[in-house]
Amino acid sequence: MRSIHINCDLGEGGNHDKEIMPLISACNIACGGHAGNLETMQHTVDLAMKHGVEIGAHPSYPDKENFGRISIKIDPKELKRSLVAQILSLKQITEAEGARLVHVKPHGALYNDCQKDEKTAAVVLDALREFDDLPVLYSPENSVIVRMAEGEFRVIFEAFADRNYNSDHSLVSRLKSNALITQKKEVFDHLFAMFNDRKITTNSGEKIDCRADTFCLHSDTPNSVEILQFLHRKFLENDITIKNVS
Repeated sequence: MRSIHINCDLGEGGNHDKEIMPLISACNIACGGHAGNLETMQHTVDLAMKHGVEIGAHPSYPDKENFGRISIKIDPKELKRSLVAQILSLKQITEAEGARLVHVKPHGALYNDCQKDEKTAAVVLDALREFDDLPVLYSPENSVIVRMAEGEFRVIFEAFADRNYNSDHSLVSRLKSNALITQKKEVFDHLFAMFNDRKITTNSGEKIDCRADTFCLHSDTPNSVEILQFLHRKFLENDITIKNVS
């Protein structure tokens, strides 16, 4: 039986983290940049440990007002300090509970900027270098940060189960009405094609290559719990299990 790795952004103030956690392989925990605080981090770490889910940090531009989803002008040194503080806060909570921080996945606009901007990618990688045990980096393939991380960081390639793509592998902007895929069957079809056929059907109908080791479903996508439950059933029908890769 084959296995698929599913990750989800949690600890962001949503109402369904408890229901989502048993259905995923890895969680990316908000650590104060766009959402979250010490209390929510502690709660989410406890949930992840209860269900054997991999723990990752989900740092962001320090911009709770916009949920970290717009690029902001910030001094590189200030951004690095913020990212180190965010990751460190979650790392300390995780290790105090006897668990391990496995990976780091930038959030929102920071994630997108790292794909195309060398200066932003350099700040993120420089922040990760502050940690002796370098965490795994989640990123899409063919991104600037992947090229810059080569030979130094382990990278897990990521694709999105609930987002539409443009022909250049970028995500359709959230400002557009078709950015999200919310119907459970459509999510499954999109995800299964990426996993099984290694193909993405873009917004224009073009099929482009997909190389991914983990697939993200956002916790704030409507009916996220129902979608995940449906994915479990459909994957079992196809002799595929959802589990972690550690």
